[in-house]
Amino acid sequence: MKQAAQRGDKARLTALLPQARGHLLEPWAAYWELRARLTEASQQEVQAFLAQYAGTYQEDRLRNDWLLLAGQRRDWNGFTSLHPAFRMNDDGQVRCYAVLIETLQSGTATPVQVDEVRRNWFAQRDLDDGCLTAADRMISARQMPANDAWKKARLSIEANRPQAARGAVMIVAPDAIPLFEDMNANVGKFLASRAVVAAKSRREIVVLALIKLAIADPETAASQLDGKWGPMLSAEERNWLWGTIGRQAASKLSPSANTYFSYVTRNSDLSDEMLAWKARAALRTGDWKAVQAAIDAMSEAQRQDPTWVYWKARALATYGGDERRAQARALYEGIAGTRGFYELLALEELGQRAAVPTRPAPLTAEEKKAARDNPALNRALYAISIGMRPEGTREWNYATNLHDRGGMADRELLAAADLACQREVWDRCINTSERTKGAIDVDQRFPMPFRDTVVRKSQEIGLDPAYVYGLIRQESRFVMDARSGVGASGLMQVMPATARWTAKKIGMSDFTPGQITDRDTNITIGTNYLKLALDDFDGSMPLAAAAYNAGPGRPRNWRNGPIMEAAIWAENVPFNETRDYVKKVLANTTNYAALITGRPQSIKDKLGRVGPRDTAEPEPNKDLP
Repeated sequence: MKQAAQRGDKARLTALLPQARGHLLEPWAAYWELRARLTEASQQEVQAFLAQYAGTYQEDRLRNDWLLLAGQRRDWNGFTSLHPAFRMNDDGQVRCYAVLIETLQSGTATPVQVDEVRRNWFAQRDLDDGCLTAADRMISARQMPANDAWKKARLSIEANRPQAARGAVMIVAPDAIPLFEDMNANVGKFLASRAVVAAKSRREIVVLALIKLAIADPETAASQLDGKWGPMLSAEERNWLWGTIGRQAASKLSPSANTYFSYVTRNSDLSDEMLAWKARAALRTGDWKAVQAAIDAMSEAQRQDPTWVYWKARALATYGGDERRAQARALYEGIAGTRGFYELLALEELGQRAAVPTRPAPLTAEEKKAARDNPALNRALYAISIGMRPEGTREWNYATNLHDRGGMADRELLAAADLACQREVWDRCINTSERTKGAIDVDQRFPMPFRDTVVRKSQEIGLDPAYVYGLIRQESRFVMDARSGVGASGLMQVMPATARWTAKKIGMSDFTPGQITDRDTNITIGTNYLKLALDDFDGSMPLAAAAYNAGPGRPRNWRNGPIMEAAIWAENVPFNETRDYVKKVLANTTNYAALITGRPQSIKDKLGRVGPRDTAEPEPNKDLP
């Protein structure tokens, strides 16, 4: 039935459904069958499904699907009748429909409603009906500034989502669609021939063209903005463009990034993403004043991220003075702990090191039984056990995070995590335990399956087992059959070509590609490759982790430039995935080291400093793949 659902085979789903009646996964079977023909289903049929599977993930998932359909049909009564029971409440488009209906009923929109639609609209990557329709109404009623539509178009062009940009332009300037189409088809030709015409009527299209150019070639875009186009644009438009150009340059680690950002006359005109890169570029050059200015201009939500709490505290502490140092200390205290990379760094700024937290009181028999008896958790574990991991994971996350408002309480989460640990479903064990707010069960958050093998194979080649565990936890969450979209396999997510190269390098003459999913072979290959990468990068854990994730060629380039703290270097890694990966591997490593050794650990010691390779030192593994 899953395969039939993926093919959209409605007849096959309907034929198979009777055989699934009474099965533990019947809610999935019934959901797939009705979802496939939802556009033809009646309200009564939907209501019957919701009643039959009340309280399940599948009930709320179908409600989500039906709410979107009701919104697209402008069936406001049908939407309103179902929306109050929507428990997940995590769909931005559904939320925009809900706000739209509220404003239709009241006849106006409050500033809070306008802000909610704007926030959800800007966050939607693809063309959507709900937020587009709500924004259209608010802009038409002059409750939302028309410039918000142009901002949405800019964000969409930056994200290479031209249809979403076109939808935004259609709201405020339908007459400019032909210009938009020309611009999107060939930006170079447009700027050379039709942009002057656009500037006279719709200079906003020129802004979109320059954004598109900046994504591909920031230097050329800067030259054009600094030349004929700058005087034709508003100050806000110029600031946005300099922010876009600066962001692109910063993500290439170009020294010119700070120069481009310096042309911005008002930081509040920039997006959060631009401000993040402005802060990163300033960190590379030690311009703490610019770091703080960029952080202060971020949205409240982004300012509260531990990343920017930490760097603002560092900026304040660098300035000196009792008042600033007190402010910095308060910021550190607000995030310090063992939960993540910046929490560990803040802890160290306060003079402490990562230690094993006090374990919570043991779970009672009643708490364990409540988890064992939870039908959603049981369905999730069963689905995972028969190879339906994505479905099982979604149902598990719903049961722990969304079924009850605010999610499960700490003790319930610990009991659910314990259930997953006992079944060796390590990813659910870890992720569930990480959600606790007060209690920290370090054995759940940082489990050590296959300890004898990991420790032995690591120590045989002089590798810190805490580093290996830190990497495996991030790579696969100890899921044996994990396979990435690019073909990496097993606990240590080894690529086939890398496995062959490493096996040959270490003299494993009998290696065959099929062995990569064998646990011991996977650990052998993975640890040896990690050690070769670590040797190649002078023992730098951050650089070797980046090489493991993105290949060695990229961090070899990224390390060129000034010598800096590895925390600053890691925050400037150009790839979002690799930046997050390096920080999490180092945080994991620090926590595992505290657990394995029983002694407090310094994340700063593990980070060290990063800079260009000493040219006098030979590269140990020039052929490292």
